[in-house]
Amino acid sequence: MGGWASRRARRDRDGSPGGAGGLPRALALTLASALVWGVAHIVTGRRRVGGLLLAVYTVLAAALAAAATVYRGDLLDLIVRPDVLQQITGGLVLLGVLWVAVVVRSYQLVRPDGMRLSARSLGAAAVALMCFGVAVPTAWAVRGTYVYRDALTSIFQAGGHNGQKIDTDDPWNGEERVNILLLGGDAAENRPGVRTDSMTLASVDTETGDTVLLSLPRNLESFPMPPGPARDRFPYGFTGEGPMTPGLLNEVYQYAEEHPDVVPGVPKGERGPTLLKATIAGILGLPVDYYILVDMFGFADIIDAMGGVKINILQPIPYGQRGDVLQPGNRTLTGKEALWYGRSRTNSSDYVRMGRQKCLMAAIAEQADPRTVLTKFDALASAAKQTLSTDLPQELLPALIQLSGEIKEDASIDSLQFVPPLIHTGNPDFEKIRKLAAEAVGAADRPASGSPSPSSSGSSPKTPSGPVTVEPPVQAQSTPGPGATRTSEAPETDPVSLEASCP
Repeated sequence: MGGWASRRARRDRDGSPGGAGGLPRALALTLASALVWGVAHIVTGRRRVGGLLLAVYTVLAAALAAAATVYRGDLLDLIVRPDVLQQITGGLVLLGVLWVAVVVRSYQLVRPDGMRLSARSLGAAAVALMCFGVAVPTAWAVRGTYVYRDALTSIFQAGGHNGQKIDTDDPWNGEERVNILLLGGDAAENRPGVRTDSMTLASVDTETGDTVLLSLPRNLESFPMPPGPARDRFPYGFTGEGPMTPGLLNEVYQYAEEHPDVVPGVPKGERGPTLLKATIAGILGLPVDYYILVDMFGFADIIDAMGGVKINILQPIPYGQRGDVLQPGNRTLTGKEALWYGRSRTNSSDYVRMGRQKCLMAAIAEQADPRTVLTKFDALASAAKQTLSTDLPQELLPALIQLSGEIKEDASIDSLQFVPPLIHTGNPDFEKIRKLAAEAVGAADRPASGSPSPSSSGSSPKTPSGPVTVEPPVQAQSTPGPGATRTSEAPETDPVSLEASCP
């Protein structure tokens, strides 16, 4: 007994764990255990528990490293699945609780005995700080995952808006191309409703990601409506009703929302995209599989959340009500400035701004890198929830992420605009539009597959809401009427590279 007391007293004098001088060593071992689980247990002779903690820690670290490197592609597929995100959230909570428990227990094992009150208080404060250092990033990750999942489920519904089933083994249902209608909605407080001033069909090769953008002008007139109640009401092409709807293509969305009888059985909020998809499918002679609508005013919030977007402006662009001007040069635009860049028609036209809009979309897609998304995550998620609506189903997101990767890395993006002098918007030649659209998509397919696209084979396109028969209106208009613009130069009929056409 006397020998034990002598050795204990000697440890106290040497500053070992038995005395106040052992506190720095105890805190160092606790910190080491916080960084690498099991260190304190092994040092104090609890090798079995320490080895188990070290093994668990090693497996977790190896799994994280593998997910970030070797299995990064699979990780991108998983993080767009709400069920997986929910499991990740639960796992992060469990990890945080376990990590804090390891820190606390490690200190309990190595803390000195018989410390004075000041030393005990200092040790407790240091351990609390370590626990805080572990809990804060874990809580941040849990919150970020929750916010991301909430945004994902708010924008993308399971099965889309029509509850369709997606075969995860064949998400594109064997089709060589998927056609997504990209809409820019121009809503404002002083103008209720949605006018789709930007309408572009993105036809994407599901293998290579090669994309053709087919853009229709907002002021296209006399276009055929899809068969059914809409065609019955407008047998000679859409004419609108009253002075507020003179019969332009950008009115179809809101007209359907206000007149449920033209799209019977479709709930509010889905009438507009349903009728517009079917209408554009008939105009282009191509199926329209899905749509994405971006509210242009909320779009500014997304750009601000990104920290702005870099654009090369070639000519001065007037904007706003105070005579402001976007000056030429390589500039980083705020959300408000980017909105005007895409919407301004002063000293230009609808058709010029259509080109700017596509260049703006391309710039945003290129600059929305993972680092930007991560650092601006909360703001981006909040803006996206308020800005985006779509019928793309959640189950399609993994395939869409993979396809977007192809588009961003190696795919070609070509653009064809159906604007004057190619197409006279007041008296369009719809047969010509369908022919050029089919050729544009077919030309995009040939380098990849050597065969024409199914979309150009003459079969009736389909949208998720059912078949759409492509027919001209009862009084087809194939020759320019009075006031048509004519030029001595032949208009461009082939798609042009988006990269080459954007400054």
